[in-house]
This record gives sequence, C-alpha cells and structure tokens, in this order.
Amino acid sequence: MWSWVLHRITGVAIFFFLLVHILDTALVRVSPEAYNAVIGTYQTPIMGLGEVALVGAIVFHAFNGLRIILVDLWAWATRHQKLLFYIVIALWVITMLGFTPRHLMNVFSH
Repeated sequence: MWSWVLHRITGVAIFFFLLVHILDTALVRVSPEAYNAVIGTYQTPIMGLGEVALVGAIVFHAFNGLRIILVDLWAWATRHQKLLFYIVIALWVITMLGFTPRHLMNVFSH
C-alpha cells in the first residue's frame, strides 16, 4: 500500500512542479525582467533543498514505475511485490546518496 500511496504523491508533486516550471519559463516571453527576478529567487539554499526533494520524488516515481511494469508483465514479480518494493527503496537510497551531497555542495558553496 505504501508503494501505491508514494507513487500517487510523487506523481502529483512532479505534475505541480512541471506546471510551475512551464509558467515561470513562459515569463521570459512576457517580461524578461520578471523572469530574471523569478529565477533569482530560485537560487537560494531553500530552493536547493527543494531540488533535492524534487529529484527524490522523480527517482522514486521512476523506479517504482519500473516495478509496476514488472508486476504487470511478469508473473514472478506479482508474487514478489514486497521484495521488489524493497529493491526500489534500496535503489532510491543509493541514487540519493550519490546525488544529494554533490548537489548540496554546489548549493551551499555560493
């Protein structure tokens, strides 16, 4: 059940990020000064932490989506959903451990 809940939450979060991203990028056509002001607000440590959360959501959603495809297409996977969920979590942790320190070094070095 947690896999289902997290997949829906990350999917909605990614959708809203994409919506905001499209809107703020569209500002460049309306007012380049407004666009530059918005982009300037994104270059803060708080937004750097938000980027870590965004990447975490995308990575979990992607790995869990692959798990769902396996469950849908492979009978073995249906019987071992719990194991596959733990593999998704392990891959997510490994990926985030590789990404987070490097990203935060870049965020906090400015």
